[in-house]
Amino acid sequence: MSERLPILFNKKPCYDIVFTQSFDELWDELKNLGCENRRICIVTDSKVDELYGKSVLEILQGKCLKASKYAFPHGEESKNLDTVREIYKFLIEEGFDRKDLLLALGGGVVGDTTGYVAATYLRGIDFVQVPTTLLSQADSSIGGKTGVDFDGYKNMVGAFKMPSLVYMNLSVLTTLDDRQFFSGFGEVMKHGLIKDALFYEWLIENMYEICERDLNVLQEMLIRSCTVKKLVVEKDPTELGERALLNFGHTIGHAIEKAKNFELFHGECVALGAVAAAYISWKREMLSMEEYYEIRDMFVPFYLPISVDGIEPEEILRLTKSDKKMESGKIKFVLLKKIGKAVIDNTVTDEEILAAINEINFSEEDAHA
Repeated sequence: MSERLPILFNKKPCYDIVFTQSFDELWDELKNLGCENRRICIVTDSKVDELYGKSVLEILQGKCLKASKYAFPHGEESKNLDTVREIYKFLIEEGFDRKDLLLALGGGVVGDTTGYVAATYLRGIDFVQVPTTLLSQADSSIGGKTGVDFDGYKNMVGAFKMPSLVYMNLSVLTTLDDRQFFSGFGEVMKHGLIKDALFYEWLIENMYEICERDLNVLQEMLIRSCTVKKLVVEKDPTELGERALLNFGHTIGHAIEKAKNFELFHGECVALGAVAAAYISWKREMLSMEEYYEIRDMFVPFYLPISVDGIEPEEILRLTKSDKKMESGKIKFVLLKKIGKAVIDNTVTDEEILAAINEINFSEEDAHA
């Protein structure tokens, strides 16, 4: 059974998140946006295109003014301005104008890239998110952050652009490989840790059903996870204040992601960054030792890493300084005052960051200890 979660801005409806378990209602939702007289371009990647591109295109054909599809190569390496340029070119050649609509069919790379194209093509056209990974359903498709990487630096070029709709078909999660699926759980766990201790406990209690991908449990999980993000982004849509709490685990996580040349998935790096941030929180006596070790160890049953090898702590520290979350030369670090209560802190020192990096740094000595 489908459910809806409305996103409001200035107490007015902005767009709906639709949670369902098929693509059956997709056209009805698009029709509500007046898409009968609009061109729609599905933007996807090569991997998702093989799975769902044809079936989603068939849903649109003969119903809207014109249905097109553009697929770029799968992977984080496609999340750049060269891909944006190619999509612009395709839209121009296909005659898309400002009244038309883009449909992002894919994971975070597809959603972020398509959203940025929508924000900038002809100074902005509408777009719809149809996320197909757990990470994009739990996090990146919601809230209007769009962007691409630049010279290996994560999300350095971007814009805020709200989607007109987020349509989540949860059945697509059954086709994800295990690593891709559990990567998304890094963001789900983050939402519980920063804002909802009861949700964090619920995740632990429903661990088995989540790992088995019970769709009804996943639907409840995503509604609760998205509700946390909804409450934050509604208060602070353009990250002037509280929205920065959503960056918990991301400062060190993004640095590891770049240092490892994106060999690790984003959610895996968020998990590592969350462990590091929880470690600093413990050392500052905000969390107890027991709470820190519970947080760290709770990533393990969801197949997320709590240590990483092949990193140089000094390099990770240097990369945190090039993060876009810097403010007046200081890192805006997100720490845990307690489970379910995150705070923004500008006073975290290099020494604290290095200690946290060393805590998650797996070395040969550790292996033989």
